[in-house]
This record gives sequence, structure tokens and C-alpha cells, in this order.
Amino acid sequence: MLKRGILAAVLTGLGGITAVHAADDCDRACLERWVDSYLTAMRDNKVDDAMFTRETKFTENGVRLPLGGEGLWYGMTGIGNYKFYIPDVETQQVAFIGTVRENGQSTEDGDLVALALRLRIRDNRITEVEQLAIRPSNQNSSRGDFPPTGEGVEAMGAPHGIFKQDIPAAERMSRAELIETANYYFTGLENNDGKGYYPFTDDCVRFENGVDVLARGGKRTTCKAQFENSLKGIVSRIRDRRFVAVDRDKGIVFAFGFFDHHRINWTWQIAELFKIEQGQIRRIEAVFHRAPFGINSGWSTYEQGISSELQDIR
Repeated sequence: MLKRGILAAVLTGLGGITAVHAADDCDRACLERWVDSYLTAMRDNKVDDAMFTRETKFTENGVRLPLGGEGLWYGMTGIGNYKFYIPDVETQQVAFIGTVRENGQSTEDGDLVALALRLRIRDNRITEVEQLAIRPSNQNSSRGDFPPTGEGVEAMGAPHGIFKQDIPAAERMSRAELIETANYYFTGLENNDGKGYYPFTDDCVRFENGVDVLARGGKRTTCKAQFENSLKGIVSRIRDRRFVAVDRDKGIVFAFGFFDHHRINWTWQIAELFKIEQGQIRRIEAVFHRAPFGINSGWSTYEQGISSELQDIR
């Protein structure tokens, strides 16, 4: 059901949004259906005026492109199985991490591509599309012990059950508090000296590109121990911290950003989400790839793009 009002029309099938919800805002399920409809439209390379405004802005990997026929819109041939939705009813945006297939001969084959996505919905149409497409070809060779990102994400099967758990109403943090807590992760990692403030639960788990990075090398560690001992002095700057979706019911925050390594002129373009409970980070998932050093997101000014300050995208 929608948050308020009377339905004017319904979604039908995976073919997308055929007429739309109502003259009212989307609820959680409605926002998730927009993602499904968008993926189907991209797979079929069909830009429908009933689904997109004429002014819809589209970026892929930080580059603005025409909507349709370029980037994933050109080569996508199938939709993968991993699907993680982060609906933000307050801002009428929805974020997503999942997998798609590219360059296949059918919907079931082709290269697995990890996809991080943000959609903004206004007046029953998509007005903004921001996506990070992580292909096997842009996998970092220095992380050769990792599987290709699409394969790693697909192998997870489904989001962990912890992400599906509601936060009790009396314990739900405000939007600002959730973003502030998630941002401590970035602040703690930037120029980390092992002595920062790291609000992790004792059972915190961190996945990067589908890999449990706390369980590598035959010995398990903790999120906090990694920050205190292993991840010191690695990242020079974490910039353009754009918090684009907050799910207060589940305690989940989703952000786009860039990790710069100044000594080697290296930039990771990253999408990261955090499960937060009672002011502490319990689970983290990130997907990322190497990008041109210093690249902008395509959504920020120059000043925002080089800043380490958080941005709450509303």
C-alpha cells in the first residue's frame, strides 16, 4: 500500500511501471518496485516517457551520459540474483546493491557486474539515476585474491538476515544520528592512526566486494581490531561522502564516496552501507572499483567533491 491516499494505478509484472502509484509518495514496497522496473527497462534498453522525466539526469561511474543506449544500458542482458534495497521514504529515494549481467547471449549468461544504484522519484517518475557499475575488467589486479566483484556479490545469495530486522520503535535513531554514526567509519579510516573513535559492535562483520575481510588469512579478527592495528595510514582522504539513503526502520545507511591514496595517485570509487544498532555499527557491506584519481561523482561541486565533510542528500 502507499503511505497515504488512494491508488490511482498499480505496477504490473516485471515489465515496469505501467501507470503509477497515486498522486502521493511511495512507501517502502513502492520504492523497491521502482528499482525492479528500472532494472528491467535498462535490460530491455527501453526509455519510457511514462517512467522517466525528459530531464532525468543519469551518471555511471561518475560520468554523465545520455539516458539509454550507453553504459550498462548498452550491454546489459540480464538481472542477477543478489538484491539489496534501501528505501528512503522521507526523501523519496531508493538505493540498491545487486548484480546484473552484461554482454550475454541470453538473460542467464554473460559477465556478472556488481551494481550500486540510487534513484530519485518525483511525481511518479524517475528524475535522477546514479549508478556504479563494477565490471570484471575494472577489478584491481593488486587484489587478485578477491573474486571478480560481481561473482563475489552474487555468491552471497541474499542480504544477511541482520539487515532485515526492524529496529524497535523506541530504539530508532534519527536520520541525523544514523548518518553521524556511519560517518564515524569514514572519519576513523581517513588518515587512521589506530587511536580514533570506532563505534563497532563486538560482532561487527565487514564485507568488501562480496568477501568477508575479517576472516582472511586463516585467522578471524574484529572490525575494531582492524582499525586499531591493520588499517593504519592506508587511506589519505575519504571525500565526497554523500549519504543518499537512510532506512530508519532497519537502521541502515547507504553512502557513495571516494577513497584517495595520495602516495600512489589511486582512487577507489565506493558504495557502502551500514547496519547501525544503538549507536554502533554492526554490519558493513561495500562494493568499489578503481577510478581515475580525483574523479568527481557527477553530482557534487568541486568544493564538495574534494571535501571530507558529510553530505545528507535530500
